[in-house]
Amino acid sequence: MTNEPLADVRDMYLAHTMFRREIGLAPALIRGVADGDLERAAVVADHVRLVDTVLHHHHASEDEHLWHRLLDRAGADAEPVVRVMEEQHEAIDALLGEVRAELASWRDSADPARGAALAESVTRLHARLVEHLAVEEEKALPLIEKHITAAEWGQMVAAGAADVAPEQMPLMFGLMAYEADPGTVRDIVASLPPEVGAVIGDLASQAFAAHAQRVHGTATPERIGGAR
Repeated sequence: MTNEPLADVRDMYLAHTMFRREIGLAPALIRGVADGDLERAAVVADHVRLVDTVLHHHHASEDEHLWHRLLDRAGADAEPVVRVMEEQHEAIDALLGEVRAELASWRDSADPARGAALAESVTRLHARLVEHLAVEEEKALPLIEKHITAAEWGQMVAAGAADVAPEQMPLMFGLMAYEADPGTVRDIVASLPPEVGAVIGDLASQAFAAHAQRVHGTATPERIGGAR
């Protein structure tokens, strides 16, 4: 290990809070779509698809950039943690596959029976995800703070956002920053390239408010707490 700065993992807590909140609220959104209301089904489905895509890439970037480094540097301390992380990621990815398949069918039909099945699948995904995130925060993040450099962390974060279109970046940051401590948000924005930070800082809250109004019917959806 070098004397390089180590990872600041506060942005991980922001992402985790976003996943817990948005996936937790999704079953009620799905059940609330009226029979045959394709327009509303599309709004809800696109929102769920956005969040589950980010979750998939978030986990894939952890798998690619973090676990092998923890095994190399933390040895026996990391082995049981990495094993659990990989097993949980695999289980969550299988559930995401089920959700995507059901989501596409429901989006095209707005059929209540298909919606009920989809909502149940999302509920199961949420339960498994909440369990996983708690273990990651308790067991993996402390190891990451000791053994992963800030540069390596930045590579992981960039990989997780690689498939997010530039025009969606303010919304994604707004989704994560909604419940965050303002000081943490300022620190994260300050760490970004100036041209990126300026855009995100100005537009994120506006993008989130507009999106939340369209999806949740309010610019201030229910908060769950937990972001640092």
